[in-house]
Amino acid sequence: MARDERVILIGEDIAQYGGAFKITRDMAERFGRDRVRNTPISENGFVGVAVGAAMTGLRPVVELMFMDFLTLAMDQLCNHAAKFRYQYGEQCRVPLVLRCPAGAGRSYGPTHSQSLERWLMATPGLLVVAPATAADARGMLKSAIRCDDPVVFVESKLLYGQRGEVPEGEYTTPLGEAALRREGEHITLVAYSRMVHEALRAADALAEHGAEATVIDLRSLAPLDLDTVAASVDQTGRVVVIEEGSLTGGVAAEISARINEECFDLLAAPPARVAARDVPIPAAEALEQAVIPGWREIAQIAANTLSY
Repeated sequence: MARDERVILIGEDIAQYGGAFKITRDMAERFGRDRVRNTPISENGFVGVAVGAAMTGLRPVVELMFMDFLTLAMDQLCNHAAKFRYQYGEQCRVPLVLRCPAGAGRSYGPTHSQSLERWLMATPGLLVVAPATAADARGMLKSAIRCDDPVVFVESKLLYGQRGEVPEGEYTTPLGEAALRREGEHITLVAYSRMVHEALRAADALAEHGAEATVIDLRSLAPLDLDTVAASVDQTGRVVVIEEGSLTGGVAAEISARINEECFDLLAAPPARVAARDVPIPAAEALEQAVIPGWREIAQIAANTLSY
C-alpha cells in the first residue's frame, strides 16, 4: 500500500477492528479510511464493488471474514472477475485479490471451517494460491496484488500465529511454482497450506522407520506446478497427495489423476490421497479432529503405499 496508492482494502470490520483475525489492524490509521473501508454484511455486494474497482484502475484487496462466505459471492467472482479479461481482451483487466481465512481446527463448526479451494481451481480465469510459511505469505501476497488477474489467496486460520524467517527488504514469491521442503528417495508427499507442516511431521515419523520422504509444498493450485511433482514422483515411484478439504472431487483427486497421466509408467504403487472425511465439519473438538487429516494419518497411508 505504501508502494502503490491504487491498492485499497475492503471488507467487514477491517478498519478500526482490524478484521476477524486482526490481519488489518492499524491499517486504517496508517493509510486512511478512504483506502481501508468497512463494508456491509453483503459479500455479493462488496466483491462486486471490488470487481468494478479493479476494472477501473484500482487494485482492491478484499477480506472475507471466513472462506465459507465465498458462496455468497460466487457469481461476482466466477462469472464476472474470472471471465472479463477473456471477454474483453486488452480493454479490461481485473487485478483483484480475495483473501480467504480457511480451514478447520478451531471448533467453529460446519459453516465457518471449510476449505473450498477445490471449487475455485476448477474455474478458468482464477488464480488460487495457498502459502504455508510466513515468507511465502508475504512474498506471494505481494505477487498477487501486482498480478493483473484475479487471485484467491487462501489463508489457513491455524497458520496465523506461526512464526518463521522472512527475508529482509523487497522480495516477491512467484505464483505457480511449488517449493521442495524436504528431499527423500522412497516416497513423495504433496501438500499445501497447513497440510505441508503435517506432511513434514509425517516425514519425520517415517524417517524413524527408515523411509525417507520428499515433501513438496504446492503453494499454488492454479496454475499448478505439476512439473515439480512429476520430477519427484519419477524418482520415488510413490506419492501421497494431501489436502484439508473433503475427499470427493477434491484437489488431491485432480492431482492424483494428473500424476497417473504423466507418470504412470514409473509408478510403483497407485497414488494415494489424504483428505477430510466427506461430512460437514463438526463443532465438537474431538469430532472435528476425527474428521480433518493429520500427520498420523498421512504417515499411515504413506506406510501402506510403501508396502506395495
